[in-house]
Amino acid sequence: MNWDDLKVFLAVARFESLSAAGRELRVDPATVGRRIARLEEELGAPLFGKSPQGYAMTDAGQRLLAHAERAEQAMAGAVEELAGQAGDLSGQIRIGAPDGCANYLLPQVCSNIMDENPNLEVQIVALPRVFNLSKREADMAIGVSPPAAGRLTVQKITDYKLHLAAARQYLIKHPKITRIEDLKDHRVIGYIPDLIFDKELDYLGEVGIDLVNLASNSVSVQFNWVRNACGVGIVHDFAIPFGRGIRKVLTDELSLTRSFYLIRHADDRRLERLNRFAVLLGDGLRAEVARLEAMT
Repeated sequence: MNWDDLKVFLAVARFESLSAAGRELRVDPATVGRRIARLEEELGAPLFGKSPQGYAMTDAGQRLLAHAERAEQAMAGAVEELAGQAGDLSGQIRIGAPDGCANYLLPQVCSNIMDENPNLEVQIVALPRVFNLSKREADMAIGVSPPAAGRLTVQKITDYKLHLAAARQYLIKHPKITRIEDLKDHRVIGYIPDLIFDKELDYLGEVGIDLVNLASNSVSVQFNWVRNACGVGIVHDFAIPFGRGIRKVLTDELSLTRSFYLIRHADDRRLERLNRFAVLLGDGLRAEVARLEAMT
């Protein structure tokens, strides 16, 4: 059985599309289709069924998947061993993260790691949603809550704080905020309610605020509204140093604590390169959260 054909099989299984698999493998969809047909002919069984939703694995495809993933892990382990991973980290590593972490923490943390590992290539995918590691959307992901299902390993990285905040210019021009009830006289910034992808992000709902005047699914958009004196919103303490003139309000009445978790596919625990990077990433995030929060 040809390893290149197995790589194509894995890509189609994960992306459920010939075109998406082709983009991932950097080959045209017709080539992907020919490779799958060749593999099916060799095995004497159909591996995928075409449906309106895309390419779904047959029973034979499901049985092959476990073997193909083990072969993939064995190849990755062999490459690591031959490359001599006792030295610097090298190659590409992709991290999925919510955009608050991706914008205000990961740039400095990853830059520090790369200072010591110049042959490393780091990709940060910043999206306000949960990442699918089984489909290899990323090598590892940072989440705000531990996943409840899947062949995953989860490690808590650190806690972080959030507070209600506004720009100094906004606070000067608008009525004083001395209690939560005063927010009814202010423009409130927060998430679009039906696009909150994790219950841990429902900050305003936790304190009984149900009216959001300026809403976005992006933490960065919310933060820029606060920074530009557009209203009052819940802000990560570690982001405040990036917004000149932002002030926390009602700190005695409203203080939230959340956590970051490092999430990895269970099979990847055997890859020393990713293990070493995960340690550096966790240590770096803890240090960066502590450094930035101390500035607020």
